[in-house]
Amino acid sequence: MDISTTTMGRTDRSIGRTIRAYVALTKPRVLELLLVTTVPVMILAQGGLPNLWLVLATVIGGSASAGSAAAFNMYIDRDIDAHMQRTENRPLVTGEVSPRGALIFAWTLAFGSTIWLALTTNWLAAALSAAAIFFYVVIYTMLLKRRTEQNIVWGGIAGCFPVLIGWSAVTGSLTWTPVILFVLVFLWTPPHYWPLSMKYKDDYDEADVPMLGATRSGSQVGLQVILYAWATVVTSLLLIPVASMGIVYTASAVVFGGWFIYESHVLYNRAVRGTEPRPMRVFHASITYLTLLFVAIAIDPLLPF
Repeated sequence: MDISTTTMGRTDRSIGRTIRAYVALTKPRVLELLLVTTVPVMILAQGGLPNLWLVLATVIGGSASAGSAAAFNMYIDRDIDAHMQRTENRPLVTGEVSPRGALIFAWTLAFGSTIWLALTTNWLAAALSAAAIFFYVVIYTMLLKRRTEQNIVWGGIAGCFPVLIGWSAVTGSLTWTPVILFVLVFLWTPPHYWPLSMKYKDDYDEADVPMLGATRSGSQVGLQVILYAWATVVTSLLLIPVASMGIVYTASAVVFGGWFIYESHVLYNRAVRGTEPRPMRVFHASITYLTLLFVAIAIDPLLPF
């Protein structure tokens, strides 16, 4: 066997693993949610299909911004990630990426995304992107996550910024419509994440992170999930008069919202009865609900009625 060929093959595999490790730092599954919330809002803001280059530029900048926040988060939380089964294979835990490399990568994405959005969209979108990074890294990861069980409530604000970024990229301003969508995502985040923290309660206990699902009983968490699910759905209905939404969005908000609320009640009822609450059903239902709702937001402005 040709030794040079073998060496080259190993080098290629090593480079491939390194690239995959750095991609993992950006939490790609979270980026999917960014696309789900950003692009439909841009269509709504335009009242039709916006310039495709603008959409692409916003998605690239927003993805880099979210990836930066995720990389900072993994850098700061690498100590507790090592104690949690859900996060024990993250690149900084396994050593595939060094702390220094992750920090340089995070800062590069932060500056790069801000400059990119400023040059390709506008300064308002760029400023909102920078604010999202700050909120996730400083407010949530550094100040709240290890100190209070309400961490995800206020820290979740960072995940609400994509709707503002998408709207401002198209219009250069903000109105009540993106504000309502901001509040909707804000209220949706706790009933989305708390069931996950119930599933991984032992992990959070081991890492000494006071997630509500780990610090309270199943019935207490279930009740909070119900309250936030109802608040989310009610907020989604406010968009109908404010943004003059049509039948597709209205039907979606009612039907899918009702399903989301139903699943949250099932979680609570099972916890009260002392049976296995199956929190991941609500977790996955929340993702499906938000996805379908924003798909309806995208479809509604494109219809002729």
